[in-house]
Amino acid sequence: MSNVSVDANDSSVAESQPQDNTRRRFLTVATSVVGGAGVVGAAIPFIGSWNPSAKARAAGADVEVDISKVQPGQLIRVIWRSKPVWVVRRTPELLASLEQHENQLKDPNSEQEQQPTFAQNRYRSLKEEYLVLVGICTHLGCSPQHLKDGAFAQYAEGVSEGFFCPCHGSKFDMSGRVFESVPAPLNLVVPPYQYLDDATLLIGQEAEA
Repeated sequence: MSNVSVDANDSSVAESQPQDNTRRRFLTVATSVVGGAGVVGAAIPFIGSWNPSAKARAAGADVEVDISKVQPGQLIRVIWRSKPVWVVRRTPELLASLEQHENQLKDPNSEQEQQPTFAQNRYRSLKEEYLVLVGICTHLGCSPQHLKDGAFAQYAEGVSEGFFCPCHGSKFDMSGRVFESVPAPLNLVVPPYQYLDDATLLIGQEAEA
């Protein structure tokens, strides 16, 4: 009798094992599917974060600048592609002085490609009166200071106004041309720009020749 009992129990165990295995496989597959769905769900916002934000797209957009209220001798600053851009309205006296110190400059004729073709002149501008520059030193990327009313003369003899970089002593004239014997190797960059009308600059698109 005991053998029969044992045989019966063995048969019961044998019959339950396929069911248990089937149940385990189902649970394993179900768990994997749910887990995979969770990974996909978590990945969607992560992948979405790779897409550029509206702010990032705007950083590369052209910038319109109203220059109607800029006074002679005044400098204004705007941001273009996350860079500071200076717009300076130069006086007739300042323009006349630009040729007087060209013997002190590394690249007085703007032969290096730091400006659009239309700005490859003494004034490095489309219109002589207005200077447009990226305000970043060409040495290590600091932002120079605008010194005027004779304050620049302590750094360049006989030159009353210019841009001085306090980080390492580089200096530039009021056309953004770099002086000799300073760390900066190149003139300041002139960005592409054009005039939409007499009162509006568009920075980011080069004027047609």
